[in-house]
Amino acid sequence: MEHIHHATCVSILDKGLLITGASGAGKSSLAFELMAFGADLVADDRTVLTPVKQTLMAAPHPEIAGLIEARGLGVLQAHNRAHVEIHAILDLDIVETERIPPARTLTLLGCEIDLLYRVQNVPFAAVLWHYMRNERNR
Repeated sequence: MEHIHHATCVSILDKGLLITGASGAGKSSLAFELMAFGADLVADDRTVLTPVKQTLMAAPHPEIAGLIEARGLGVLQAHNRAHVEIHAILDLDIVETERIPPARTLTLLGCEIDLLYRVQNVPFAAVLWHYMRNERNR
């Protein structure tokens, strides 16, 4: 069963990062920063999520596949992937207050996924890129 979420999704080395947050929170802007490092766009604004066994798969909504909004410039085309397995969810509405936070998870559509919060005053896109490429020391 498919579910459409107001979220942006990128793929970093075949690992999906689902970016959630209120309108204007910076989901697309962060996706652009990650794409500059080499991430592929999966979906912007409307991400189709489908639970498959114990994993959560993401795909673009067919009407906007390969498109991403660049605030102040309009809607741009981007190289995109048809689907990816979600490995982490980033909630931009919550600011991380702990220097070394505990491992958090979120159960979404019956799938348990690593949960991250927004971090300020760091090169956040670069840190996320490294996080998605490497295992977290727990």
